[in-house]
Amino acid sequence: MSNQDEWLKVESLDLEAQGVARRADGKVVFIEGALPGETVRAVVGRRKNNWEQGVISALRRESPQRVRPACPHFGLHAGACGGCKMQHFHPAAQIAVKQRVLEDNLAHLAKVRAERVLRPIEGQAWGYRRRARLSVRYVAKKGTVLVGFHERKSRYVADMQVCPVLPPEVSALLMPLRALIQSMDACERLPQIELAMGDSVIALVLRHLEPLSASDQQALRQFAAQHGVQWWLQPKGPDSVHLLDEAVAPLSYRLPEFGVEMPFKPTDFTQVNHDINRVLVHRALGLLEVQPEERVIDWFCGLGNFTLPLARQAREVLGIEGSEALVARSRENARHNGLAGKTRFEARNLFELAPADLAAYGSAARWLVDPPREGAFALAKAVADAVQDPATAPGWSPPRRIVYVSCNPATLARDAGVLVHLAGYRCSAAGVVNMFPHTAHVESIAVFDRD
Repeated sequence: MSNQDEWLKVESLDLEAQGVARRADGKVVFIEGALPGETVRAVVGRRKNNWEQGVISALRRESPQRVRPACPHFGLHAGACGGCKMQHFHPAAQIAVKQRVLEDNLAHLAKVRAERVLRPIEGQAWGYRRRARLSVRYVAKKGTVLVGFHERKSRYVADMQVCPVLPPEVSALLMPLRALIQSMDACERLPQIELAMGDSVIALVLRHLEPLSASDQQALRQFAAQHGVQWWLQPKGPDSVHLLDEAVAPLSYRLPEFGVEMPFKPTDFTQVNHDINRVLVHRALGLLEVQPEERVIDWFCGLGNFTLPLARQAREVLGIEGSEALVARSRENARHNGLAGKTRFEARNLFELAPADLAAYGSAARWLVDPPREGAFALAKAVADAVQDPATAPGWSPPRRIVYVSCNPATLARDAGVLVHLAGYRCSAAGVVNMFPHTAHVESIAVFDRD
């Protein structure tokens, strides 16, 4: 029997949403399209000494969690959209797998086990994506324009007519956008449209590689008037983004439980899923248990997504971020919400920290840490060094509680290992946040306490 004839029992999913199985000789096989509990055959495309990678070719035993994908562009075939990888898996089962990924990373990479598993944060599975980067391509041979995500494992743009993970009003714009771009003089020099939605505004950022003609600008204005969107133009890098025309409605989102409104630009980092973000902020602040007389530090504060709600609860909040420009925007948002008197913002390189830096920022009973994918290793290491040698951070005391929000379970686990094994913390709770349904992305939250 050849390898391709062998029936394989799928044991789990990996971080790329591939089924993981083992051959009779123990060799690991990663199988696109296969789900845990299924018995499948696979066509292998890559072979290494210790593993193989392939695509499901036959299914003998089907998982009860297998569902019919809602998107007509989902699949393993040539030309399928690569934007989602788990639409064939029931949403509740997706969350369970993501929770397992978090727990496995903590256990295997950090030798840490959370004392309590938090209930997953979840929301609607469709129409949730309020940020997206849509590629644009003029296909000369077909005389048409494509607007959407890339095909699976390809630089080509998928031929998309709809996208169920986008809000319905945005999905309905895909075909009109194709027609608009095709009508423009610069149609071959427009590589990207970035979507950013506020609570009441749809902003579209058009990347253009040459100045737009007057007729092209007029076409954009007519489209905006017809479809109720704002056009922003990006002739160069992100700093060059500007409105085509002055807009009446500003781009912002609200955190109503905290009386906070967050203005932002369409190229700013904001969470893709606004509904889940509201629940996440509420969960994080609830876990932090801030008292009115306490001081809090928000590391990697961004525009103030956590800082400003924290300022409603704490005596003072210090937000620290990596760029002066972003810190200036955070200060503007604090003034906009009447919180300038309870907040302070500092800019510094957060990937180079020492115990003396912690002492310079002062002690705080509670920290909120929300780093990018690279994690917060320098911060965790500085804490550990200061705990082990207090003379390196004179007068400083470690926070009693840290709430760590992560978009990468591997770097969270790495940092958790430092905090637990070197800084004297215990991981009192951890859980997942399903920020990106139907993708393999794992967002999570963990609580570290020091008695």
